Amino acid sequence: MMNAKTRNRYEARARIMKALAHPTRLFIIDQLGDAERCVYEMTEMIGSDVSTVSKHLSVLKDAGIVADDKRGNQVFYSLRVPCVLKWYSCVEGVLEADVRQRLAAIK
Repeated sequence: MMNAKTRNRYEARARIMKALAHPTRLFIIDQLGDAERCVYEMTEMIGSDVSTVSKHLSVLKDAGIVADDKRGNQVFYSLRVPCVLKWYSCVEGVLEADVRQRLAAIK
């Protein structure tokens, strides 16, 4: 039986996974893995308006994945926990295994 402490831990993990569960946010994380970026840079890279990109960044910040640093009238974002990029290789492994399984099923 799951106790309250264990349940809270899994709920916290689920909140982080939920924050990651959007293609644009995954793209943002990937870009921040290379260098910190301001909202305007991210807006150009993504091709969305500032308010949409800001909302995505806010979700990632609230989940503890990115950090922000206000400099003058610009806000720069960086990965708070760069280890999140290691998660990508795990996801790629799942995708590759799924493709192999599907190919084997049609042979």
